[in-house]
Amino acid sequence: MILGIAGCLLPMLPGPPLSYLGLIAIQLSSKINFSPKFLISWGVIVILVSILDYVIPIWGTKYFGGSKYGVWGSMAGLLAGLFIPPIGIIIGPFFGAVVGEMLAGNKQNALKAGFGSFIGFLAGTVVKLLVSLIMLYYFIAVLI
Repeated sequence: MILGIAGCLLPMLPGPPLSYLGLIAIQLSSKINFSPKFLISWGVIVILVSILDYVIPIWGTKYFGGSKYGVWGSMAGLLAGLFIPPIGIIIGPFFGAVVGEMLAGNKQNALKAGFGSFIGFLAGTVVKLLVSLIMLYYFIAVLI
């Protein structure tokens, strides 16, 4: 569970999936018995949050006025950033959105689109952290 919380803040670790594994581990290792509905629901939430973690920076780029070039740049920056963890995952979408907008000739929107991508990254991090903290609550609650 601790690794799950850390993974929300360290891009190289998958936070919510690690927290979910903590719930599965306590289910398998003791007399704790979560319902199948509970475990399936949290599994679906973890999958959705993991997908949204990659989509929210793109939405942030669009929300802050980025064109399709900024969105594509943000996606390309995210993919390139995966090869330079952890900092690449944070700044890749920002720089990708900026470069995409500049290539499209939207120099005045470039930084704004990059900022939107960064805000999207922060929002995704908050969502992951909340999900992992809620799972930590359930983990602790069944132990008490």
